[in-house]
Amino acid sequence: MDPSGQEPLNREPPTKTLVSQFLTPQDTSYDRNHGQIPYINGETHSVRVNGLVKNPLSLSVDQLRSDFAQHEVTCALECAGNRRHTMRTLMKEVQGIDWADAAIMNCKWKGPRLRDVLLRAGLCVDTADQEMELHVAFASYQAKCQEDEWFEASVPLKMCFPAEREAILALEVNDSPLTNNHGYPVRVVLPGIVGVRWVKWIDRIIIQNHESPNVYQQRDYKMLPPDAVDSKSAEKYWQSTPPMYDMPINSAIAVPADGATVTLSSTSTVEVKGYAIPQGADGPVTRVRVSGDGGNSWVDAQLEGSDEIMKWCWVLWTANVKMTPGGQREILSCATDAKSNSQESEHSPWNLRGIGYSGYGRARDLTVVE
Repeated sequence: MDPSGQEPLNREPPTKTLVSQFLTPQDTSYDRNHGQIPYINGETHSVRVNGLVKNPLSLSVDQLRSDFAQHEVTCALECAGNRRHTMRTLMKEVQGIDWADAAIMNCKWKGPRLRDVLLRAGLCVDTADQEMELHVAFASYQAKCQEDEWFEASVPLKMCFPAEREAILALEVNDSPLTNNHGYPVRVVLPGIVGVRWVKWIDRIIIQNHESPNVYQQRDYKMLPPDAVDSKSAEKYWQSTPPMYDMPINSAIAVPADGATVTLSSTSTVEVKGYAIPQGADGPVTRVRVSGDGGNSWVDAQLEGSDEIMKWCWVLWTANVKMTPGGQREILSCATDAKSNSQESEHSPWNLRGIGYSGYGRARDLTVVE
């Protein structure tokens, strides 16, 4: 809960603070919750694995750490509603928390591969009915949520079982134990997949032939069609609209901040900093372009980091952009990844829940002085 104990804890840091480090410290990162934060005894906590498996399991945290090889993956975790404020203010009103550009974190996670745990439970993908799409549901019954009795999300098995997807049950982040806020003692990490599916405080994993029935799978985190303009008109679309899984290609500008006064350098340029993330499993980000004249001309930003670990990561970038003095100036950014996904337009499609916004990164209402 928030410090007053009245509402779930939902907050984000200043974007400038966020991009000051490649790996996001747990005490800097955003918090997204649908209920109270539970405080769990890691020594007694267990994760049950059942459903369509031959050998149902109940694994302690110690078993997750000692009975399986530990895998490390560096990847970005992004809320589906990141950048909702831009959709709300530049397009039209949406529902949901008014996230700016910092509902995202980039961390090094460590724990057993989900694949290894499912194989231990007797998942036989080779003999499974190829016509039946299996889903993996991740559940936490540790705290009641605002809209349901428990929290659960699912993803298709094909998006989390292959070794190359690098899905893990994380016990550590950035070489330290998870904090309570971020899922202690264990959470699922699903690189390339939107944050709502990365269930914290996980206590059950269920293999099944259908999506999770939980309200957060069925009646939220879906990109509804544009004629769903309010809760009433959205009703007929919830069942037919697929859940959001992949994170979209995206970039955001952290420096300068909206409304800032910036001074031109001796070469009539402004230093611009931000982050960019690839789409789904299509990383790494290979290019970020930045414009100081409304998109008429673009310069390539300098990208930080090594391609060896960047498939699932954000990149931090810096560019020096020519601008002219005056008020109401704007800077834009546009990212491209290894599979040529790009922020193709000024805005992405509007949707009632304001999720998946991936229009140009933007710093607005700047005053540029010499």
